Amino acid sequence: MKQNNLIGWHMIWWITMFGTAIIFLWFIYNFTNIIMYKKRRTSLYGKVVIITGASSGLGEALAHVFYSCGCKLILISRRNQELLRVKDTLLNTHHTVSTHIPVVFPLDLTEINTLTSEVAKVSKIYGRIDILINNAGISYRGEVIDTKVDVDIKVMLINYFSQIALAKAVLPYMIKQKFGHIVCTSSVQGKIAIPFRSAYTASKHALQAWCDSARAELSTKNIKITVISAGYIYTALSLNALTGTGDKYGIMDKTTKNGYSAKYVADKILESILRGDKEVTIATFTQKIAISLRVLLPSIYFWLIKPHAKTL
Repeated sequence: MKQNNLIGWHMIWWITMFGTAIIFLWFIYNFTNIIMYKKRRTSLYGKVVIITGASSGLGEALAHVFYSCGCKLILISRRNQELLRVKDTLLNTHHTVSTHIPVVFPLDLTEINTLTSEVAKVSKIYGRIDILINNAGISYRGEVIDTKVDVDIKVMLINYFSQIALAKAVLPYMIKQKFGHIVCTSSVQGKIAIPFRSAYTASKHALQAWCDSARAELSTKNIKITVISAGYIYTALSLNALTGTGDKYGIMDKTTKNGYSAKYVADKILESILRGDKEVTIATFTQKIAISLRVLLPSIYFWLIKPHAKTL
């Protein structure tokens, strides 16, 4: 009996010691991460950051996050009045932060042939471009058979061609200064296609592939490329989505309404830049399982996704 009690006490002692060691190591790990995060965050002070689609949603949230780091922001969107609103909000919200006044630069990114000259103007504002966050984009809802090809072209123009055209216009400046970081906001749907999103998923698939190729080619030039594959974000994306006829969808999807907050995703994007991540997936457990199934067991993924094609 005494021997059993002794063994029991020994087990409790070892479990306690082991648990204490794990908790101590966990504390040290997290404490170190916090210190490193703060140190990396301060390294962003004074960096010139271009944010496209900065007039609302995720772009606006990104503006707040990077402005609070002391970055020199250049905010791009077609909507000048909304950009001015974001600028005023930044100045009024972060008035205690010692930083730089945001620059508003209205620009239609779909005017691809003008981007080289427009970026030349942008480069003269601060004399360099450190980070480009390619965030502008549009969504789509519709059936393949009823969608006009013009809609496919428009979605691809906004989500893919304009993004890579802007990146190509910025790259010469980054290469000359021997440093640069391009961030492209893709989507979980750039990894897995779902029904009624054909034009959207195609554009995000294309963006993912371009980034993978460009990252490898530019690695020797100290140019980093990060792809952000996020799940649903609570923004006006579904409200402004195009339908198969080119009209606005005008409906707040339940999945969008229940999605991540723009602030949460913006914070994750900041963290990914500080770590120098090549790719970040911001998604639920179910979405991550779906991505894995699509890669490892595609037949099962196709079978599971088929019932979702019954209703839009």
